[in-house]
Amino acid sequence: MPITRVAVAGLGAIGRVLARKLSAGMPDLTLACAAARDHAKARAWLDAERITCPLVEPEAFPAHADLAVECTPASVLERICRPMLEAGKQVMVLSAGALLPRPDLIELAKARGGQIIVPTGALLGLDAVTAAAEGRIHSVRMITRKPPRSLLGAPYLDANGISLEGLNGPKLVFAGTAREGAAGFPVNVAAALALAGIGPDRTMMEIWADPSVDRNCHTIEVDSDSARFTLAIENIPSENPRTGRITALSVVAALRKLKTPLRIGT
Repeated sequence: MPITRVAVAGLGAIGRVLARKLSAGMPDLTLACAAARDHAKARAWLDAERITCPLVEPEAFPAHADLAVECTPASVLERICRPMLEAGKQVMVLSAGALLPRPDLIELAKARGGQIIVPTGALLGLDAVTAAAEGRIHSVRMITRKPPRSLLGAPYLDANGISLEGLNGPKLVFAGTAREGAAGFPVNVAAALALAGIGPDRTMMEIWADPSVDRNCHTIEVDSDSARFTLAIENIPSENPRTGRITALSVVAALRKLKTPLRIGT
């Protein structure tokens, strides 16, 4: 089986886990290159980890890699996705919320024979949602509870003058569609859920700032013609309080699925 060359965009909490795993060895996968905002800091980390990997700009990924994994702020998505898709290659996207206002990237992938992969990430049960979407889904509702610190700086809070300072009980800070929620908060899980099911305008969500929780907690309720189910997950934060530890592991699992002789799940 041919070796798939992987580019890692971003060497933060997720990218570092991925770079370590690929460098240590994964069947039929190799770490081809990486991109980082701060080259000096990234090079120092790579050297300390004894990871041999060139640092390049995202626009250079197609010359080095077959698949790029986006582990960056959403604002960098275009620089990573567009060159790879133009070249008919694959991109694994974690900033799923940034895909919602960019349907042209999906059209580009279709036109050039590329592919956008959104891993399960912090949201279990996407297989069940995609299966239900083959029939008819009546409704999808997501309730997210986050520690207040993980919501600080969210555009929606700033735009609406919502303060979380001194919060001593749960506070509902948003209720609306997944499209609106993904635009105003760090909730890529909502975008992934919407893309897997009935779309961002029919997927409804609530976001709570809750000082009693120290993990990002998600409850998903799905009603369809094939099943009615409720999913709940509590994600242990990584070194970045906005990102669960399981997100990086989900990327690793998705990469393994590309090559494994036995594939579990849709």
